[in-house]
Amino acid sequence: MDRGTRTRGAGGMNRSFKIGFIMDPVEALTPEEDTSFSILMECQRRGHRIFYIHLEDLLIYRGVAMAELQQVKISPLFEVIPEGAKEKRPLSWLDVVFNRKEPPFNMDYIYATYILSLTGGKTFLINDPQGIRGANEKLYALNFPDITPETCVSKNPLRLKAFLKEVGGEMVIKPLNERGGHGVLYLHEGDKNLNAILEVSTQNGREYIVAQRYLPESRQGDKRILMLDGEPIGAFLRLPPEEDFRANMHVGGRAVKADITETDRQICSILSERFRQDGLYFVGIDVIGNKVTEINVTSPAGIPEINAFNHVRLEEKVVDFLEKKVEERK
Repeated sequence: MDRGTRTRGAGGMNRSFKIGFIMDPVEALTPEEDTSFSILMECQRRGHRIFYIHLEDLLIYRGVAMAELQQVKISPLFEVIPEGAKEKRPLSWLDVVFNRKEPPFNMDYIYATYILSLTGGKTFLINDPQGIRGANEKLYALNFPDITPETCVSKNPLRLKAFLKEVGGEMVIKPLNERGGHGVLYLHEGDKNLNAILEVSTQNGREYIVAQRYLPESRQGDKRILMLDGEPIGAFLRLPPEEDFRANMHVGGRAVKADITETDRQICSILSERFRQDGLYFVGIDVIGNKVTEINVTSPAGIPEINAFNHVRLEEKVVDFLEKKVEERK
């Protein structure tokens, strides 16, 4: 194993590991508010070598899963500074590959998970690519019907309209491959635009969408709980703006401090075993009232917000976990 600067981190490790991050282009991010950058900075602080990977950098060459790797350094101003030239390397050369590419969850993303699946057992993959493929963020929660709101997934506008009536005349619809509240709509009986909205959302019956019973508790906030290796490690609440029912930060939601309640812990205990089985080690769940509305496995966010409210450094727990998993493989 290549050695770099040896730094003892919070987990007591004194080896330098090679950690690759599959991420969106830096210019699309707000680094000081980004969970990926929090983890990158902590890896760098401990002396680990970090490599920046775009989705298009992944390839299979003569049967070997590879990537064009760019070693980088993060400046105190959150600038990503290249160190040397890009190198084509087998992904198995890395100790960890942390997949933090945000949706849309499209076929390019699916193909990337197949490439990652060919990496082999030496490299720790977080989250597991097969687990990600099987965990659509809008649908995976339906494996736990006791803790999810009533849901209908269909491309048929008439079926969706009937479901609206069944759940009391109010529902929320969502596309299956988007994030950040994009395409999420509140519908109610009596709206003269109802038919048109369902036609547009389903592309005239060609695209599946998910419909859920509207939860009035959403006005009190949508709680994001971060889970690591099946355990809750922190939470914050997103409050919707007055003029919108969505609490997503991308559409004007406001973050406020929140504790992990006993109900939250019970929800997490229901989810934890399945998460571990599917290799979903770093996950963000969205809870309204006592119902799980989404399970985020591609690029769960929330570390900077939770750190600020609770004066903690959750990225230390994440990197402790990475180091432990690498050591287990050695």
